[in-house]
Amino acid sequence: MMSVSGVDSGTVLYAASACIVYTIAYACAGYLYRRGFYREIELSTKVKDVKVDHLPKPQTRGQARLLSFVRHRQDEHEERLSSLRAEMREHQDFVMSWIHEVKLPISAVRLLLEREETLPEPLADKLEDEIAKIDSYVEQALYFSRIDSFSKDYFIAELPLQTVVKASVRKYAKLFINKRIAFDIQEGEIRAHSDGKWLAFIVEQIMANALKYTPEQGRIAVGWDEDAAEKRLWIEDDGIGIPPEELGRVFDKGFTGTNGRVHAKSTGLGLYLARQMARKLGHRLSVSSEQGAGTRLTIHFPKFRSYMDVGRP
Repeated sequence: MMSVSGVDSGTVLYAASACIVYTIAYACAGYLYRRGFYREIELSTKVKDVKVDHLPKPQTRGQARLLSFVRHRQDEHEERLSSLRAEMREHQDFVMSWIHEVKLPISAVRLLLEREETLPEPLADKLEDEIAKIDSYVEQALYFSRIDSFSKDYFIAELPLQTVVKASVRKYAKLFINKRIAFDIQEGEIRAHSDGKWLAFIVEQIMANALKYTPEQGRIAVGWDEDAAEKRLWIEDDGIGIPPEELGRVFDKGFTGTNGRVHAKSTGLGLYLARQMARKLGHRLSVSSEQGAGTRLTIHFPKFRSYMDVGRP
């Protein structure tokens, strides 16, 4: 057999074959070794809020550098997030403080009006209406600031819905009287599970909206019904109604629509907040309307709901 530089060719072929096999084996082992790391990385992306410390340990210098970079970016992100949360808490504390401070002069002005006997009655009524509007806007700001902390401040109980409605009517009694609006409520009683304070706010926003768009000597009615799936409380007016093309947007934040621009000044927050609160309570709002004939807003109370989920987005 021929030889190369005194080395048998068979030996050369054997050595070459061994090198090739070793190289392939090394490459395969390296691939399998690294594949485990990247597979664990891929699986960890499916876990919510995974931390870098929970990722697999690096097996190479390149992997170590990669994880070091990711850890640095995560630390920056958490620091920024913590700063934003602190800013949000500070902003919310300021808003809450401002709201409570504003309520004091509103109450003082209302008390002065009650004691003032020299003002003409029409003027006194007009001033009372304007104060009520300011109070309503402040109330909206208060509940808007509380939306994110809702889960810390609710208590579900079985409530008589007609009692909640009547409390809302008493709150707006002056406006009912000044606009000479008739109020009808269905006889009987119906109860549903909800939070008294938050449900009262929802009903007040719907009632305020009905009063705003109901003409003088108009009518607002409240009733309820139920079926196997849910109970329903509805509030309807015989006001100007809503254009069909705008019905799908009445619960959007800031949406005032044609009526809000033409007939009354509106923030576009009342029904938006009502829907947000209703969702958090596990309820649902729906609207039906005929332009020129009136509007009905309905609160739906599902009968078979796990209230362990209340307060979740």
